[in-house]
Amino acid sequence: MKKVLCATYEGIDAKVVQVESTLTKGLPSFSIVGMASASITEAKERVKSALLCNDFSFPPKRITINLAPSDVKKEGSQFDLSIALLIASSEIEDDLSEWFVFGELGLNGDVKENVHLYPLLLSLANQNIIKKAIVPYGALEKLLKIPNIEFYGVKNLQEAIELLKNKEHLTPTSQASQIEYPFYELEGERFYYTKEYVYDFIDVKGQEVAKRAALIAAAGFHNILFEGSPGCGKSMIAQRLRYILPPMRTDEILETAKLQVLDMDEPDFKPHRSMRSPHHSSTLASIFGGGSFRAQIGEVGLAHRGLLFFDELPHFSKSILEALREPMQDNKIRISRVNAKVEYPSDFLFVAAMNPCKCGNLLDENKECRCNELEIQRYKNRLSDPFLDRIDLNVIMQNVNSQDTASYSSKELHKRVVEAHIFAHQRGQKKFNAKLDDLEIEHFCVMDNDTQETLEVATERFSLSFRSIKKVQKVSRTIADLEGSHSIKKEHLLEALSYRRR
Repeated sequence: MKKVLCATYEGIDAKVVQVESTLTKGLPSFSIVGMASASITEAKERVKSALLCNDFSFPPKRITINLAPSDVKKEGSQFDLSIALLIASSEIEDDLSEWFVFGELGLNGDVKENVHLYPLLLSLANQNIIKKAIVPYGALEKLLKIPNIEFYGVKNLQEAIELLKNKEHLTPTSQASQIEYPFYELEGERFYYTKEYVYDFIDVKGQEVAKRAALIAAAGFHNILFEGSPGCGKSMIAQRLRYILPPMRTDEILETAKLQVLDMDEPDFKPHRSMRSPHHSSTLASIFGGGSFRAQIGEVGLAHRGLLFFDELPHFSKSILEALREPMQDNKIRISRVNAKVEYPSDFLFVAAMNPCKCGNLLDENKECRCNELEIQRYKNRLSDPFLDRIDLNVIMQNVNSQDTASYSSKELHKRVVEAHIFAHQRGQKKFNAKLDDLEIEHFCVMDNDTQETLEVATERFSLSFRSIKKVQKVSRTIADLEGSHSIKKEHLLEALSYRRR
C-alpha cells in the first residue's frame, strides 16, 4: 500500500486527507471509497484517460483508492493528480507519504489549477502542517505568496512522475514572492499599506463631526452608526472609510485573499481591507452563512479583517440584527447543522447608516417630517437596546449647506490612522482598541483621578451599562492615541461620551 497527502474543506479550513491505494488480484476494477463526492468519483475517468494518453498501462488489477479519514466528506477535483500518481507508483520506489499533491487532470494528462487550491494551501500553512507540495504550474503565481512552503510546479502527469523519481536532486520551482507594497516594520513585523484612494474624503463637504468620528472609528476599529436625513452623506463617508483603515500584516493580506477566492473573486493581494455591503433584503443564510450539509460562509465571515456596512439599518429583519450581536461581541460566528458545526472568524468593523424616521425628514430643518410619533417610535424600535449597546460611536449628521467646503483628504486622515497605529503598537499593544478585553483595558486605558471621577459621574447620570463603560474607555484610548497622549485625559473622555447614544 502507498499513500500521499491531499486536503479537503471542513468549514472554511482545510482538513488533511490521506490518499491510500492498493492493487490486488481479482477482476479488474477501479473504486474510490471514503465519502467521496461526485467530483471525486468522476476522477476515475479522468485518471484512466490521463494514464493511457501518457503511455502508462492501466494495471489489470482490483484498484482501491481510500480517502482517510472516512467520516469526513471529501469534495473537489484537487485529488486527481494524487490518485493518478498512486496508480502509476509502480515506477516510483520511494515512500511518498510526506508529499502533499494537488491538481486536476485533463484527459490528456495536463495538470490544471483548481479554484479552491489557494485557500486550501493557505489554511494548511496557517496550521503549520505542510512543508512541500506538488501543485499545477499555472497556479504558482498565486501560491508563491504563501510563505514557508516549498512548491514544485508541474505541467502534466509525466512531469510529476519524473519529479518524484528524482527527489534527491529536487529544488523548489522558485522562492516565495514578497508583497510589493509600501510597509513599515515594528518589532520585526511588517505592516503593509497602499496610497490608492479610489474614494476620497476630499469629496465630502461639511460634516466635520461625522468625519472626526470616522477617523476615530478607523484608528481603533470601533463600530459606528451614522444617522441623518437622506442625501446628507452617510453612505458616502462609509464608502471612503475603507481606504483609511489601518495597515495590514502579511497574514491578514493572505487571509483576505483566501476569502476573495471563497467569494469566487480573483485574489489581488492588496493591503486593502475588504468591504461587504449586503442589501437589507438579504436572507439570514446569506448574511451569516448556511447550507443543508456543509455550512457555506456568509457576508459576516467574508467581512473578516475588513468592514461590514449595513445601509438602511432598520430595514434589515429583526432576526438578522439580533443574530449580529454575537459576531459583533465575540468576533466569530457559529453555525450548527445536523451534519456539521462550524465556527468562522468574523473580526470586522461594523458601519451602519439610517434615517431618523420613516420619511427621513425628522432632522431636516428645511423639510417637514410626515411621520407621527407612533410611526417614529415604531421605526426606532426595530433596533433593540442590546444591539445598539454594541455600537461605539453614534453620529447625528448635520444638515447639508451650500456653504459647506471640503476639509480633509483621505491621504491626510490615513496618515493620522497610521501614526495612531504605530503609537499604540509601541506601547506593547497588539490589538485594535475596540478589541481589547477587560484586563487589557485596565492595563492600557490609564486615566488620572480627575478623568476617572468624570467617568463615574457620567456612568451614574447616563445609566451606562458595564459594556458601555468599557466602550467609552476604549474610544477614549483611541482619541488619546490620535493626539499622541500616553494617558487618557478629561477632554478625551468627554469627546468619547459625546458619541454615546442618547
